[in-house]
Amino acid sequence: MSQQNIKKILIKTKKSIFSDIIGNNNSLFKGEGYDFIELREYEDGEDIKKIDWTISAKMHKPYVKVFHTQRELNISIVPILNGSMHFGTKRFKQDLCSEVCSLLGFSCVKQGDPFDSFIANENILLTTKKSKKIFSVYDMVEKIYNYNCIGKNIDYTNISNQLYSNIKKKSIIFLIGDFFDIDNLDLRLLSKKHEVIAIIIRDQFEENPIQLGNVNLVDPSNSQLFSGVLNKTSTNEYIKTVKQNDHKLYEYFQSCGIRSVKIYTHEEPLPKLLRLMI
Repeated sequence: MSQQNIKKILIKTKKSIFSDIIGNNNSLFKGEGYDFIELREYEDGEDIKKIDWTISAKMHKPYVKVFHTQRELNISIVPILNGSMHFGTKRFKQDLCSEVCSLLGFSCVKQGDPFDSFIANENILLTTKKSKKIFSVYDMVEKIYNYNCIGKNIDYTNISNQLYSNIKKKSIIFLIGDFFDIDNLDLRLLSKKHEVIAIIIRDQFEENPIQLGNVNLVDPSNSQLFSGVLNKTSTNEYIKTVKQNDHKLYEYFQSCGIRSVKIYTHEEPLPKLLRLMI
């Protein structure tokens, strides 16, 4: 069954990236890959997206931005797979994480940018070495989808230090996880050396749980049992805690210059990824 699911993810994401669904963009990635050279007057038939409207208004005629040949980007895809990723009402967060990684991997292949990937929790595990090949996307997705994250916790400091040591060249690092329990979140040094982008994977139930009454739950990160009552009081208190966590999270990302997007398990990830990368 897992192989069928992996195949569906790969077919779906490959079709999305290599079809016209992302418009005229070569890739999800843009920005650092282009060297600006000059402005020149607009010529009939050119893409109007290239027009610099500020300069055009000053000069009273349209001008376009001219860029040098695209430089090669270094991409690192880092799913953070701890026990809490083994959860989902529509589908597991780990499943969605695999799809997001697949979209990023195929986008690298399409643009010709080398990418590597790591699985992170207490430590980092090299999943695929730097490559531009489609086979590496297949290999990465299979390892991420089949990874046993139950019983795994997160050591953000260790993750950051190991990525800092292992990734030598300036890169775009995609960190993909649910980003709960962020008291030890430590990305400041990493974000100074690289461009870090955070993709938050959540299930709506985690942020707005319904009142289920008496429950017996198991924490997939540490196997601890929870027996209690999910009533209006407890769910409201939990929702308040999650909002405080996310407020702190977004403030921290902003202070480090880290862009972020939140994708839920019931959503299609590509539209949100495209908006993030604009």
